[in-house]
Amino acid sequence: MGTHVNSKEKVSASLKYIDISVEKARRVVNQIRGRSYEQALILLEFMPYRACQKILKVLSSAAANANHNLGLNKSDLFVSEVKVDKSNTLKRFRPRAQGRGYPIRRTNCHISITVSTKTTLPD
Repeated sequence: MGTHVNSKEKVSASLKYIDISVEKARRVVNQIRGRSYEQALILLEFMPYRACQKILKVLSSAAANANHNLGLNKSDLFVSEVKVDKSNTLKRFRPRAQGRGYPIRRTNCHISITVSTKTTLPD
């Protein structure tokens, strides 16, 4: 009588070298992990963070890959795996008082989203 996840068909998409820190991106992706595709779209649409636009782009791409490559219906998809990995850091110096230099570090990240289908199996 329970719902089991049979994840035979997995499709993923990734976006690399995004100019958002890993912590700020993980704050958003932790909200959509394990949710259905429609719920994740709604959450990303109305959350006030800048990372939501990029994550929405990756999620839409993963769903489009599933639809185009495997012929899966987007309403049957759910977010099975989301990874945010650290990327390179852009390092600059800003001039400060008395000839000193102040380091500026712009962190980047890679985002990978995997969607799969949900099927109900009898117990």
